[in-house]
Amino acid sequence: MNIPESLKYTKDHEWIKVEGNTGIIGVTDYAQGELGDVVFVDIDPNLTEISIGDAFGTIEAVKTVSDLFAPCDGKILEVNTKLADEPQAVNSDPYGEGWLVKIEITNPDQLNELLSSDDYKAQLA
Repeated sequence: MNIPESLKYTKDHEWIKVEGNTGIIGVTDYAQGELGDVVFVDIDPNLTEISIGDAFGTIEAVKTVSDLFAPCDGKILEVNTKLADEPQAVNSDPYGEGWLVKIEITNPDQLNELLSSDDYKAQLA
């Protein structure tokens, strides 16, 4: 299982890659594996903000539908529209082409509450 050390993680299996005040958010390799084949990702294209802990969309797989939870507060910069036609990118490349949203992080202190890769590994153990 791939758990990159450069990312921060939520207990709900989302990750965030922090680049300055920008965050790229997706679901972890573990989450995509548990979900199975992803068939649909639903994120409102008109979404403008997310708040820590709130659902900002859903991910649908053959087995189930799961909410996507915000790891921190932010203003939406971009939604990965490629996922409308290629939702399976979440399975094949969860930390790359399968990203979900890019945000401007509006409360960077919240990042301190997230899990490190070691903490996330321990949670899964």
